[in-house]
Amino acid sequence: MNNDTRNADVRSAVYDLGRAFEAFKDANDQRLREVERRGNADPLTDMKVNRLNAEITRAIDHADSAKKRVDLLETALSRAPSTKNDDWSEAEGFSLERRHVLHNDFGIDAYRQYKSAFRSYLRKNNAGSALEEIKALSAGSDPDGGFAVTPDMSGRIAALVRDTSPIRQVANVITIGTDALEGIQDLNEATSGWVGETESRSETTAPKIGEYRIPVHEQYAEPRATQKLLDDALFNVEEWLAGKIAERLARMENDAFVNGNGVRKPRGFLTYGAGQPSAGSFSVIEQMPTGASGAFAGSDPGDALISLIYALKSSYRENAVFMMKRSTLAEVRKLKDADGNYLWQPDFQLKQGGTLLGFDVVEAEDMPAIAANSLSIAFGDFKAGYQIVDRQGIRILRDSFTAKPYVKFYTTKRVGGDVVNFEAIKLLKFAAS
Repeated sequence: MNNDTRNADVRSAVYDLGRAFEAFKDANDQRLREVERRGNADPLTDMKVNRLNAEITRAIDHADSAKKRVDLLETALSRAPSTKNDDWSEAEGFSLERRHVLHNDFGIDAYRQYKSAFRSYLRKNNAGSALEEIKALSAGSDPDGGFAVTPDMSGRIAALVRDTSPIRQVANVITIGTDALEGIQDLNEATSGWVGETESRSETTAPKIGEYRIPVHEQYAEPRATQKLLDDALFNVEEWLAGKIAERLARMENDAFVNGNGVRKPRGFLTYGAGQPSAGSFSVIEQMPTGASGAFAGSDPGDALISLIYALKSSYRENAVFMMKRSTLAEVRKLKDADGNYLWQPDFQLKQGGTLLGFDVVEAEDMPAIAANSLSIAFGDFKAGYQIVDRQGIRILRDSFTAKPYVKFYTTKRVGGDVVNFEAIKLLKFAAS
């Protein structure tokens, strides 16, 4: 597929998105007119609106997928090392991206030794058969010990987790080599005052500080395969394993970053009490009501979203995003302002969630659906407000004994997360007050 074909695919996806949104607006306008005239919409109109809403979602997914394919290829091409060495031949299965990693970070000879030992370990568990294989498997291992995956595979797992975790895409992420991240919270400012030339000066108060500690918690995945499959497989075992592991780890941490209670897992930003953060009570997050239980207000429903935006300090609004699940976004797409303009707009830069009142929307399926008193929409600067902590190292241990005829690949990764700035996040509560 050449550049023109790929770009045409992206243009077609953008065109489909625009067409779907225009058709949706026409149908939703008809629904609103029916509600205004008769008190409720015709069921057929409702069905049409929902169908077109789903079509918008599919168009966004298609556009996003097309753009990712182009971006991935361009990145790989731009990173490919310039070498004529036959060792890098595509015939041996080295992708452009992998060649870049090996050329810069690991070295082709070291990689080949590792790859041979690692595949032997996955298929036959004979890592201990030779000193050289044990040495190869130890390269780049987690400081805690154990068998580490190859840097190429480890990087693939991390990239897949990052791509499928919406919280990671907007939060602050740091990798540490200890069991916890500790930091200081600046809770308020020093006081000062005006004074005349000869007047006495009274003592002013010093700023208060707090501290936080975010421990890392162990998460695990345990994909299985039969020994016969591993013996006979013609496919890329490492790629299959990386995908299974990344899928499991991402599902676990996505939920924890939103809803986790902090016990053996990260603490989610929805688990804190409601309130206005202050020096005396900082660990609370402000919740703004929609004006109706389990719904937006019947009149001027978009006002709640505007109030949510301006509850956030201006210093945080520059990097702020909305966060909600897809079913909530489907309802938000139907909202209009007093002049009849839709509050949501598709993003033709192909960001998946579009924009709401000028701010990007992040789709996070672990956010709650709209219900009475639900906290279904978050808004804030998550890079300032939420801290994710990764402990360096991913380990895979092969177990061919406890679940015969299956071979288990027990994989561990340590991660933590918590709110560090409670002013930077606001929540919309679907309640009357």
